[in-house]
Amino acid sequence: MGIKIVPRYGNTLKDKLYLPAIFGGMKTTISHFTKNLRDTTNIKTQCYPEVGPIDITDRYRGVHRLTHREDDSVRCVACFMCSTACPAECIFIEATQRKDGVDEKMPKKFEIDLLECVFCGGCVEACPCDAIRMDTGIFTFIAQKREDFVLNKEQLLANKSLGEEK
Repeated sequence: MGIKIVPRYGNTLKDKLYLPAIFGGMKTTISHFTKNLRDTTNIKTQCYPEVGPIDITDRYRGVHRLTHREDDSVRCVACFMCSTACPAECIFIEATQRKDGVDEKMPKKFEIDLLECVFCGGCVEACPCDAIRMDTGIFTFIAQKREDFVLNKEQLLANKSLGEEK
């Protein structure tokens, strides 16, 4: 097995100084800058959050919500499938026995840490009873403290889907 020697390029002083590459980049930057100064209507910048995004499709994943049954009880059966499937490990569930006889368990505590969540949708796909969804249409979530980014069961149940009345 022979060793292949690859010739190294850029041995000249001009190549070692990187000056042509730096000036080429500066030329591109200055040309964009002057073009935008001459015609400000072509600048592709949005004043977010005053102007919201307009290119969001129906399949875009928003903040989570827990769904209700027809009798207004929690659809979640605390099977831990969503927390098991979550790659970010941001879902925390504490189960309790159900008193109404519909299912064996229900979540006593259900929390999602939005700062750890990567919004992959794995929890929605893993849920066997369609209890968790990401169709709220809430794409920006603003809070003052870290604790406000942890949504509890009541907050998740209060979130409505994009098509429902708020």
